[in-house]
Amino acid sequence: MGKGDVLESAPTITAYHSLMDEYGYEVGKVIGHGSYGSVYEAFYTKQKVMLAVKIISKKKASDDYLNKFLPREIQVMKVLRHKYLINFYQAIESTSRVYIILELAQGGDVLEWIQRYGACSEPLAGKWFSQLTLGIAYLHSKSIVHRLMPSLSAAGRDLKLENLLLDKWENVKISDFGFAKMVPSNQPVDSSPSYRQVNCFSHFSQTYCGSFAYACPEILRGLPYNPFLSDTWSMGIILYTLVVAHLPFDDTNLKKLLRETQKEVTFPANHTISQECKNLILQMLRQATKRATILDIIKDRWVLKFQPEQPTHEIRLLEAMCQLHNTTKQHQSLEIMT
Repeated sequence: MGKGDVLESAPTITAYHSLMDEYGYEVGKVIGHGSYGSVYEAFYTKQKVMLAVKIISKKKASDDYLNKFLPREIQVMKVLRHKYLINFYQAIESTSRVYIILELAQGGDVLEWIQRYGACSEPLAGKWFSQLTLGIAYLHSKSIVHRLMPSLSAAGRDLKLENLLLDKWENVKISDFGFAKMVPSNQPVDSSPSYRQVNCFSHFSQTYCGSFAYACPEILRGLPYNPFLSDTWSMGIILYTLVVAHLPFDDTNLKKLLRETQKEVTFPANHTISQECKNLILQMLRQATKRATILDIIKDRWVLKFQPEQPTHEIRLLEAMCQLHNTTKQHQSLEIMT
């Protein structure tokens, strides 16, 4: 299958089945819904494989989504290839719809699993979380932040537990890059303690698209925030939920939520969770100046226990990114001095 251009023009055909047939896709049952469209199973006749097709209605979608977020999502997905990320194959545009062809995750999603079976055993949580860690490490090494928080728009733009999909072998596949962002590396020099603490993952954003339950405290306070550390906070929420089967903070009241996120998270006594796992969660669910980066997480002893092999390549990529950032920062300092 060709890795198509960002959008391939297509003739105006009223029935999307006819258009899909023309491109070699037999559209099957619905497997997901969003406010702008639906996701279907599809059979690609040319290579005889099952795929997923996300069909977005231009009439239902907002101009902001069609003109800003959707092109950015496709742009980001085109450059990503990782075993724990959903693969993008092709995007096709007609006058009324956009069709995004994706890898099919046949095992459902992690939220469905927890709703059916309850809290994960620690080995299963470790497997899924270590796979999530490798996927996010890949993104961060490319200066891409996923923004793991679920969207308030209900447009399917979220990567909480429902967007941790599972393949037929129950391996994690990170999906939905609607709010992913490529972060420039040439950030201005900042000598504040929080900047030094954050190190090479220092980029501050003022754009927030997410739900309060997954939002880090600095977002809740309306402050500029580091999107890399926002991702790792959300990873902490995900790991807690995997081993406890409910969110760590109550998001029904914003003021209460803000108070709760200022305190150390607690664990229910009726769940058996190792101290190593608890320590990692505590490292992620803390204030930004002390919060774990993805480099800290991928090196964590609890995470390494569940990796089939040492993530040497991923660590090198992240360290190289940090080295590049530090070199850029030194050059900026010299320019300022001169």
